[in-house]
Amino acid sequence: MAPPEDAFDSASTGFSSIETFFHLHGNKRKYTTNMGTEKVLAEVGSRLAQARQNQGLSLTEAAGMAHVSPRYLRMAEAGQANLSLLKLTSLAKALRLPLGQLCDIDLTGPSTRFALLGVRGCGKTTVGKRLAKRLKVPFVELDQCIEDLAGMNLTQIFSIHGEPYYQQLQREALEKWLARSGSGVLATGGNIVSDPQLYERLRNTCRTIWLDTPADLLMQRVIDQGDLRPMADRPRAMGQLRSLLSNRQDRYALADLQLATAKTEPDRLVDQLVQWAEA
Repeated sequence: MAPPEDAFDSASTGFSSIETFFHLHGNKRKYTTNMGTEKVLAEVGSRLAQARQNQGLSLTEAAGMAHVSPRYLRMAEAGQANLSLLKLTSLAKALRLPLGQLCDIDLTGPSTRFALLGVRGCGKTTVGKRLAKRLKVPFVELDQCIEDLAGMNLTQIFSIHGEPYYQQLQREALEKWLARSGSGVLATGGNIVSDPQLYERLRNTCRTIWLDTPADLLMQRVIDQGDLRPMADRPRAMGQLRSLLSNRQDRYALADLQLATAKTEPDRLVDQLVQWAEA
């Protein structure tokens, strides 16, 4: 007998797919101590986007005021434009933003933004809160930011507006967090790696950490949280979960750090992360 449609939901949502359920709740890059060009452009772009939103300006309106094309401004906000000083000055003036506020970026040290990756049950909330406490920075869950933007929970977002609207909110929520947070620990949604541009944006602005957890442990942790719905058709659920992890593995592996969680207690994981963050 197949499980009910909401068998793979988080406690507060109503989705039918194993991918959405475990979303909700390979090449390695060497992280260097100097902020690279991509990260600088991404940071400036994030500040431009937030300033424009704060002024209530559309992309076209802001571009016209700065005497640049909407396409150029779109690329600048995405961290993909090679900004000249004159154009940056024009944009700052149009957005009523001090030029120094756009350019005051620490180029000497590693980013103090940390983004945790993985599907539901991998420990993002548990590890994230403890890591944030140790580093004395704020902890934020991206899905909560999305709900705050929408004024409704994730179930309602998907059922009323659909996945494209959720993805739009996810991009907006990330940009808002980046604009206001020079440091912090962010627990991302499990499917953020399925949006190539958004994932690249995350990797260019944060130190990314994949909490690598095997499927059987993920399933058990969900059940331990009191959600027995996956047990309605355990063989099918496990097969779908293993397929989901397999499909995402290469993208998760692009994270700056991969931590195997199966045999390590959360506090020990945090110890490892703090040591890595302060190296």
